[in-house]
Amino acid sequence: MQTLVTSSHPLILHIAPAGRWAEQRSSGAAGYVDGSLEDEGFIHCSTVDQFLLPANSLFRGRTDLLLLVVAAARLSSPLVYEDCYQSGQQFPHVYGPIDVAAVVDAVDFPCDDDGSFSEPPGLRDHLARLAAELA
Repeated sequence: MQTLVTSSHPLILHIAPAGRWAEQRSSGAAGYVDGSLEDEGFIHCSTVDQFLLPANSLFRGRTDLLLLVVAAARLSSPLVYEDCYQSGQQFPHVYGPIDVAAVVDAVDFPCDDDGSFSEPPGLRDHLARLAAELA
């Protein structure tokens, strides 16, 4: 089942290697592209309540990651919430590049000493402030 973007999630998160983000920004590209766009047709994103699930299952031990904070309303590519892996959760997927102008922040996201990920301190307050500024 697919659902188009709703105002209940004005900000979504994408886990990105810092080097890839820096490379694409410095290239002057209008949009950020992840390997999943070519492989699956969309870029995986999460809500603030979901991002630790993919982080801990797919990126364990990585120290070079960022959380790209994306303003959903600024995306020119379609944003669809869907459960494509029968997880029981609707994850936001961007069906095209993520506009660089839609990325309103990039938060350092290194793993913990044991390789797992935890929510960065103050993240929810920071996202609430950003959402209020964008409203």
